[in-house]
Amino acid sequence: MTTTATLTERYISATIRSLTPEVQDDVRAELEASIADAIDAKLEQGETPSAAERAVLSELGDPGILAAGYADRPLHLIGPKYYLVWWRLLKLLLWIVPVCVFGGVVLGQLLDGAPTGEIIGTAVVATLGSVVHIGFWVTLVFVILERAGTDTGVKWSVDQLPEPTQNGAGRADAIASIIFLLLGVGAVFWDALLGFFPTGGDPIAILDPGLWPWGITFFFVLFAAEALLAVVVYAKRRWTVGAAVVNTLLAAVFAAWSITLLLQGALINPEFLSFVFTDNGVTDETMRILTVITGFCLIAFPIWDIVDGWIKTARARRP
Repeated sequence: MTTTATLTERYISATIRSLTPEVQDDVRAELEASIADAIDAKLEQGETPSAAERAVLSELGDPGILAAGYADRPLHLIGPKYYLVWWRLLKLLLWIVPVCVFGGVVLGQLLDGAPTGEIIGTAVVATLGSVVHIGFWVTLVFVILERAGTDTGVKWSVDQLPEPTQNGAGRADAIASIIFLLLGVGAVFWDALLGFFPTGGDPIAILDPGLWPWGITFFFVLFAAEALLAVVVYAKRRWTVGAAVVNTLLAAVFAAWSITLLLQGALINPEFLSFVFTDNGVTDETMRILTVITGFCLIAFPIWDIVDGWIKTARARRP
């Protein structure tokens, strides 16, 4: 009986020690009665007292879990009430903030004239730091909300049910690509023939006239390939790995081609730069900054196009 009494007392003590003093006596009495009844039932089935008690206490489980049930205390970091809101917010921030941090640090380092290794290292460290901070602080906020029982104010309704958008999205992308192609071609001819800036005389093109005819033709071919890709995706009703690969190649070719021309001074019309900037007192340092910003945009937009294509492919491959 000594072993039996000791095991029971140890179990009850482990259960009630984290409870408030006001409820400890009641919980002790309840557990003593329920454990004794369960042991008696097993003794009637022919088990020995020692085996019966061990079986009963084992069935009750971890006393910490039992105590949490009495105290109505959660044993999870974030429960189902807040989990989906936490997960959706976390994914949204992890898509947006690290990308903005990386881009902002790279742009700042480029403007500062930092070497390539320092630019990459600083941007990677800052990006990883932003990921850690987002994960920690967002989770901490929701842990506090969970413990405090605070309502987040986010309510689900049937109005939030998404519409099937795969076909519509493909059609919209195809139409947008064709319209963008036509607008791009029109803008290039407008720039060459009429100009976008008043000069008081003959129009000054923004794009370097030396791009005509072969450079501009190559530019139009890339535009047409993007539009054709959008039509193919719409015809297949989904993004495929092949489409994503083609989209990546087109974006990479455009970025490499445009950056090469920019660095060679063959993308923007020198006469336009002189008319708008140099003749108005803009310094060489400011021109360097404008060149860096232009190059950054010529790289950032193709990267986003590549990422967007692979995201759509991943979504289309989900069962």
